[in-house]
Amino acid sequence: MWEKIRVIFTIPELRQKILLTLLFLAIYRIGWQIPLPIVDQSKMKAFFSSDAGGGFADLINQVAVFSASNLSQATIFGLGIMPYISASIIFQLLGSVYPPLERLQKEGESGRKKINEYTRYATVVLCLGQSWFYVGFLVQNGLVHDEPAFLTAGGSLTFGWQLTAVLTMTAGTVFLMWLGEQIDEYGIGNGISLLIMAGILARMPAAGLELIGPMIKRGIELGTGPGQVGVETLLILAVMFVAVIAGVVFITQGQRRIPTQSAKHVRGRRVYGGTRQYLPLRVNQAGVMPIIFASSLLLFPSVIFGWLSNAFPPPQGAEWYNFSSIVRTLNETFQRGVGFTYNLLYIALIYFFCYFWTAITFNPKDMSDNLKNYGTFIPGYRPGKRTADYLEKVMVRITYVGAGFLALVAILPNMVSSQIPGVSYNVASFYGGTGLLIAVSVAFDLVQKIDSHLVMRNYRGLLEKG
Repeated sequence: MWEKIRVIFTIPELRQKILLTLLFLAIYRIGWQIPLPIVDQSKMKAFFSSDAGGGFADLINQVAVFSASNLSQATIFGLGIMPYISASIIFQLLGSVYPPLERLQKEGESGRKKINEYTRYATVVLCLGQSWFYVGFLVQNGLVHDEPAFLTAGGSLTFGWQLTAVLTMTAGTVFLMWLGEQIDEYGIGNGISLLIMAGILARMPAAGLELIGPMIKRGIELGTGPGQVGVETLLILAVMFVAVIAGVVFITQGQRRIPTQSAKHVRGRRVYGGTRQYLPLRVNQAGVMPIIFASSLLLFPSVIFGWLSNAFPPPQGAEWYNFSSIVRTLNETFQRGVGFTYNLLYIALIYFFCYFWTAITFNPKDMSDNLKNYGTFIPGYRPGKRTADYLEKVMVRITYVGAGFLALVAILPNMVSSQIPGVSYNVASFYGGTGLLIAVSVAFDLVQKIDSHLVMRNYRGLLEKG
């Protein structure tokens, strides 16, 4: 492996791409730490570390995992690339129901460039709305500097500073979008995905220190007290982490290979075609999107019921049927990882969004038409409708397996944090969920891009055995 890494840096073009990518990621990490001038960082830290943030703080922490954002510190890159991801998802969904966009998608490279242009405009609009709302949230909760230069006599933020903060966060997201495109063009790998992966991996040192910090202070020992982590617990967590990574890699790379046969055709004196190949269908066709949708959707009831429980405190001698008691019960039910009901709803939503996203991204009719146009068919099925029906039936079956895998990975952090004392959700989130799937998928994509450069120069790939 070390020899393969040495070979990578001996290729000038590949070395330049890797170093440029690292430089762009370093720029992102520097901007990730620069706060807005209006924000009091001590108040922000106290607010998000306590229970004052409620469900909204939980929502911000959840979004930060898959958006490379830093809203808990209100930096210039605070919004991350979530507006760009949201705009891309919106146009992808519209492409399946809005005929003009559907025609643009089928126009090839020119249509893709036009959709990307619309996506950028939508990103700016979303940035302006989200940053305006977020700055208002900071002012409402008293998280800005209490100085006359920032606040008016009524306690609200001056219009000049409000506009400055909004434009700063918008410009930060647009810059990240441009940075991702520069990585695509001059670096290596998918730029947006690498930015998200960098944000996920940057959380690992803090999570590791949170896990082993108390053990280092009191000394390494076995059989610790309640709520403490000992050596045996660390060994169990290490073995579990390796096993989860292996399972995620196995399912992520898993395929259902459908055999295909190409028809023979004669050109001059040569006979072409007639070869047997296969059509690969991914087991996890939906990727990480179902977990993102399901977890985000389940956070909104927590935010709403948390606000209602604070707005309607329970009166003295309240019965179980009192409104405030019902709201508090619902708020506890929708707390992340708490109870059977939350996990059951989480799994149900993952299954729903798995089939929903697969139905949008996978079109068996178009695939059947493409096979027919290239003179390829599936043995035993006539080209056209019968082939499309067969592909749809196979995809429904393997999507069920993929959804089950995603559900297991999604609830694994909840199980680890609730069953192993001393392990917080921040640490347990690296054993499953959105972050782990994104990190593994991006790592595989990066390795494949590097392998393409190595194979082109007659070297062995990183994953190829000697």
